[in-house]
Amino acid sequence: MDYSRYQTLAISRRGPNDAVLDIQMKALNGKLPTAGHVGHRELAAIWRDVGEDETVRCAVLRGEGLGFSGGGDLALVQDMADDFEVRSRVWKEARDLVYNIINCDKPIVSALHGPAVGAGLVAGLLADISIASKSAKIVDGHTRLGVAAGDHAAIVWPLLCGMAKAKYHLLLCEPVSGLEAERIGLVSLAVEEGELLAKAYEVADALALGSQSAIRWTKYALNNWLRQAGPSFDTSLALEFMGFAGPDVKEGVASLRERRAPKF
Repeated sequence: MDYSRYQTLAISRRGPNDAVLDIQMKALNGKLPTAGHVGHRELAAIWRDVGEDETVRCAVLRGEGLGFSGGGDLALVQDMADDFEVRSRVWKEARDLVYNIINCDKPIVSALHGPAVGAGLVAGLLADISIASKSAKIVDGHTRLGVAAGDHAAIVWPLLCGMAKAKYHLLLCEPVSGLEAERIGLVSLAVEEGELLAKAYEVADALALGSQSAIRWTKYALNNWLRQAGPSFDTSLALEFMGFAGPDVKEGVASLRERRAPKF
């Protein structure tokens, strides 16, 4: 498998027999990884390659720089609001990102530190084992932007942390620390930031050394809970992208650029 074509992901091998694929989202802005036109497409596509690569037994997803992910690039959001063709293409990528992770037969471990927002957060929370630093800041910022919480929210948040907590954090865009995320069940584990990567690699190595048929078939069976929520996800994603054609997203983008509260 040729991973060199990926521009926004730094991919290397490690662990037992180099069977763990280390996937780092690059901080192209020097601070946080953000999903622009290329990054969004690549984050959706990588999981097909992971699934097809017979030499990979587990993947670790992490972010470079100050945090795990900084959300969608505002230039991409603006293009989605202005251009139907762009909006249609990114909708397909957003759909594929969720289903490609769910259907990837290899176990995925995520290591979340600092801010975790947007497309990166989709992969981080849909990972089979999600590990966050206690100080991580998890935010679903869709309603702050002026669009419905599509992406991954409807398919996984209620299942992980319950409907009451899901509505509170998704409707208000209320941040969740890594410590609180572990308490409410949104992530698998919370550790000190200095221990985060070592713990993620420890878990990934254990998965790589385990019975591959047993682990992969267990993942497949458990992910049927997510597949059952597919219609809810499809609806939420359609409503989100309908919002990108509406007036509120323009104010949401403007307020973020001007660093002020939106006036919807």
